[in-house]
Amino acid sequence: MESNKKLIVITGATATGKTKLAVRLAYDLNGEIISADSRQVYRGMNIGTGKDLADYEINGIKIPYHLIDIHEPGHEYNIHDFGHDFRHALQLIDKKGRQPVLCGGSGLYIETAIKGYASDSVPENPHLRDELRLYSDTELRDHLMILRKVHNTTDLTDRTRLIRAIEIGRHIANKPPETHIQHLMIGLKLERHVLRQRITDRLTQRLDEGMINEVYTLLDRGIEPEALVFYGLEYKYLTWYAIGKLSYKQMFSGLNTAIHQFAKRQETWFRRMEKNGFIIHWIDAALPFESVAKAAHQIIIREKA
Repeated sequence: MESNKKLIVITGATATGKTKLAVRLAYDLNGEIISADSRQVYRGMNIGTGKDLADYEINGIKIPYHLIDIHEPGHEYNIHDFGHDFRHALQLIDKKGRQPVLCGGSGLYIETAIKGYASDSVPENPHLRDELRLYSDTELRDHLMILRKVHNTTDLTDRTRLIRAIEIGRHIANKPPETHIQHLMIGLKLERHVLRQRITDRLTQRLDEGMINEVYTLLDRGIEPEALVFYGLEYKYLTWYAIGKLSYKQMFSGLNTAIHQFAKRQETWFRRMEKNGFIIHWIDAALPFESVAKAAHQIIIREKA
């Protein structure tokens, strides 16, 4: 589908300040935010997923957002669901004549939105399936985790769905862009040492803000520890800490390292996107925020978004 306005995409690795910039642009351009994050769809998973909902209000005006808090934890949300929900949100924003702003660090979700992919439209690949059948379930799970972050637990426990998930992920990762939605992509970047420090500082801040209590609350609501672990990163390590599998020091060290590795994978995905023809206009996220916002506006004006 075509959007009445060019879709503005704000992306970058974790901890680069995507949400703050996206909300500011939505405020300035009479826009609404669409989240491209597979975990922010879950209610009650706020600090760990970095929803930063307080940032959605500027000068007393609340910026509308979509695909946040739309499911209870435990619901199996997948890339097909996201593609459908994204298109619906885009239609709603278009009907209002407002500016859509897609915000997230998942390259796979962003590509799915722009290309209009849905899992049922990805053809079967017999040669790939023959190759994958030689692998153990553990090796298949590891392969899928490299392709994309997994929050659909069935993909990890059912071998047929595991192979299909890899097939879809490989298809989207390898196919050159056939853009169905006109877009302008702005990326936020940081030097590696700066990003590492920002990730560590943000983790410390979120722990101070009650991220551990958030996990305890989810467990008290009846969410099984195994289900939270499948959500990865913060929920994996904090759940292990909550059930006594890790000490606080082990949890912090392991989680901090895992987030650094995740950021590295995000950057690798963005480089692949550029290699496959996507244009990402990069801004140095270490600049003062007003300078970042000004640079983004200049890009938008120059590209006539």
